[in-house]
Amino acid sequence: MPAHVSHIAPDTGVRDTGSPGLRSDAASNRRRVLEAARALFVSRGLDVPMATIARHAGVGVATLYRRFPTREALVTAVFSDEFAACSAIVDDALADEDAWRGFRRTIESVCASQAHDRGFNDAFLSSFPYAVGFERERLRIEDGFAEVVRRAKAAGRLRLDFDVSDLTLVFMANRGVIGDAATAPAASRRLVAHLLRSFEAGRGEPAHPLPPPAALGLGRPYPAREG
Repeated sequence: MPAHVSHIAPDTGVRDTGSPGLRSDAASNRRRVLEAARALFVSRGLDVPMATIARHAGVGVATLYRRFPTREALVTAVFSDEFAACSAIVDDALADEDAWRGFRRTIESVCASQAHDRGFNDAFLSSFPYAVGFERERLRIEDGFAEVVRRAKAAGRLRLDFDVSDLTLVFMANRGVIGDAATAPAASRRLVAHLLRSFEAGRGEPAHPLPPPAALGLGRPYPAREG
């Protein structure tokens, strides 16, 4: 496993159209496209037609393709900041000399991010495994998560029956308690506190072995995509 996961800056081959020199009308079009694309990617998946995105953004298809010549370029622009933030969380955990603190903060930070931004996390846990533009970056993050888990076990602080795929269960459980924006942060913090307490070594072994890990993503191969 890598000892460090680099910050993500995917190369899409598209110039930075968000630069200060962009004309105000072009900048406005770009912003509307990104906002519409994000909403549609979250609600309908990454395969939503580009023409649909253009229509929701109130721009012509030709305008959309001038800014983002491929779907991968658009997906990258929509979610690159979130991927970079996720990568930074792993970076910080691996840089922490206290392996248990790094593990704990990884879960706390990702779940707090979920509570404030469900869109990216929903996409990452569902359709994003197949996003061509982010496959390499997703694998980097997953390898980083796996190393965080390995280090916490090696330090004797994380129970040995914890599987890296259990992180997906944590994120799915957290997603289930953050439906109400008003209570999401508090509910997320309390759930995470309960879970971390159960994961810590020395809290008592279960009377019976845990069931085998579910094939839910992190640390487990994704099923073959049909078609």
